[in-house]
Amino acid sequence: MSLFVKKPMHLLMSEASDTEKGLKKTLGAGSLVALGIGAIIGAGLFSITGLAAANNAGPAITISFIVAAFGCAFAGLCYAEFASMIPVAGSAYTYSYATMGEFIAWIIGWDLVLEYAVGAATVAISWSRYLVKFLEDFNIHIPTALASGPWDGGMLNAPAVFIVVIVSLLLMKGSQESALVNAVIVALKVAVVLTFIVLGWKYIDKGNYVPYIPENTGTFGEFGFTGIIRAAAIVFFAYIGFDAVSTAAQEAKNPKRDMPIGILGSLIICTVLYLLFAHVMTGVTSYLTFAGKDGIAPVKVAIDHMGTQMADGSVTPDYPWLNRAIIVAILAGYASVILVMLMGQSRVFFSMSKDGLLPPVFHRIHPKFRTPARSNFLFMIFVSLFAAFVPARVVGEMTSIGTLFAFILVCLGVWVLRVKQPELPRSFKTPLVPLVPILGIATCLFMMVFLPLDTWIRLIVWMLIGFDVYLFYGLKNSGLSDHSEATHRKSNKLVAQIGYGLVALLIGVALLHHFEGDGNDWGLFIFSIVFAVAHLFLFISRANKS
Repeated sequence: MSLFVKKPMHLLMSEASDTEKGLKKTLGAGSLVALGIGAIIGAGLFSITGLAAANNAGPAITISFIVAAFGCAFAGLCYAEFASMIPVAGSAYTYSYATMGEFIAWIIGWDLVLEYAVGAATVAISWSRYLVKFLEDFNIHIPTALASGPWDGGMLNAPAVFIVVIVSLLLMKGSQESALVNAVIVALKVAVVLTFIVLGWKYIDKGNYVPYIPENTGTFGEFGFTGIIRAAAIVFFAYIGFDAVSTAAQEAKNPKRDMPIGILGSLIICTVLYLLFAHVMTGVTSYLTFAGKDGIAPVKVAIDHMGTQMADGSVTPDYPWLNRAIIVAILAGYASVILVMLMGQSRVFFSMSKDGLLPPVFHRIHPKFRTPARSNFLFMIFVSLFAAFVPARVVGEMTSIGTLFAFILVCLGVWVLRVKQPELPRSFKTPLVPLVPILGIATCLFMMVFLPLDTWIRLIVWMLIGFDVYLFYGLKNSGLSDHSEATHRKSNKLVAQIGYGLVALLIGVALLHHFEGDGNDWGLFIFSIVFAVAHLFLFISRANKS
C-alpha cells in the first residue's frame, strides 16, 4: 500500500447508504439551494464590491464578478458530478480520496480548514463588529474590553464567542433544524439585496459608467485589464460557500438528483444578484466615491445618493432606513455563513476520522440527534477561542487561496476519474470533459497567482503543519494502510521528499516577498526561515528512519 492508495468506490457507496449508523437524511433540493445561498451571500457582497470597484476595476467590477463566476461555474459543474456520484460527507476530501489517493486527500482535507474553521472564526469577529455598530444606533454600548480581542485593544471578543456558541448548539441539535433557521435567514438577506436593487435602479446615472474600464494607472492591478482580474480574485471571496453544499451530501434525501440542483442553483442565483447589485451600486454614484471606505460604508455612500438632488448639488436620501436594514442583513448573513462553515468543517473531519486519518472522536454520532455532536462541540471551543482572542487580518486571502486550491483538485479529480473509471454510473455529468475541468483549473490558478505573496507563505506554512499531523498520526492509523514496516518506511521517505520541495518553496517565496516588499516584514520573514529550517531537519530525520 502506498501514500496514493485510493478509497474503493464500493466502500464510499456503502457509507452513503448507511442510514442506521450514519447521518440523518433530512435535506431536499430547496434546503440545499438555501444552504448554498446562506453560505455565499455574506457581508462580502456589501463591503468588498465598493472597495474593489474603487481600487481595482471601476464600473467594470461587473466583469470581475463574471470572471470569478466562471471559475466557480467550472468548479461547480465538477462538484455537481462528484456530489451526485459520491454522495458522502467530506466534499473535496472524499472526491480526492477516490480519484487521487490518500495523501492528496489529506492535503485537501487539511486545506479545507482554512475555508471552514478559520473562515468561521473570522466571520464571527466581523459579526461582532457589526453588532456593536447596530446596538450603538439604539444607544447601547458594549465595552471595548468585551467587544475586542487583546490585539485590538480589548480583552475578549464576547459577541463573537456568543454567535459561535449559538450556531454550534443549533448544529448539534440537527441539520433539519439548522436548515430551517438558515432558510429564514436566507429569505431576509435576499429580500434586502432585492430591495437595494429595485429601489436603486431608478437612480442610475449612465454617466457613472463612463469610462466603463478606467485606464490602468501604471501599477499592476490598478484598473485596466489587470485591475479587472485583481478585482476578480478579491470578489471571489464573496462566492465562497457553494461548495459547502457538497459536505451535506450524506444528509440529502435524494443526493443524486438534489446535489447538482443545490450546488448549481445557489451559484446561479447568487451570480445574478451580485451582477445586479454591482451594476446599481456603481450606477447611482461614481466608483471614485467609494475610495477609502470600509465595512458597509461603500453601500452607505450608494444609498445616500439614492435621492433628490438639491440646488446646491447635494443629495437628500429618499431611503435612509435602508442603511439599518443592510446592517441587519449583514448580521443575518454572517450568522448563516458561520452556520454553513461550521457544518462543512465538522462533515469534512467526520469523513477523515472515519478513514482513520484523525482521532475517532470526530466521527462519533449522537444517538438521538444523529449529528457529529462531539465534533461540533470541539470546533465550538476551538473557533470560539480563535474568535475571542485572535485578530482578523489576512484570513480573507487565506480562505480564498485555500478554496481555489480545493477547486483545482476537484476539477482535476473529475478529469482523472473520467479517464480511469469511465464506466461508473453518473446521474449528472460535467459537460465537455476535459475542456471544462481544464478551464476550471486554469481560471482558479490564474486567480491564485494574483493573490499577495504573504498569502502564499501562510498557505505553505499551514500545509507543512498538516504534513506533521499526517506523519505522526494519519500515516499510522490509516484505514486503508496494511501498516507493514515496509509501507511506513516508504511513506515516510516519500512525505519527506515532498516536504523538501515545500520547504524550498517556502524559503523562495519568503525571500521574494521580503526583497520585493518594503522590508518591513522582518517578523514574517524570520518566522518563515526558522519554520522552514526546523522542518528541513524533521524531514531529514524521518527520511533517515526509513
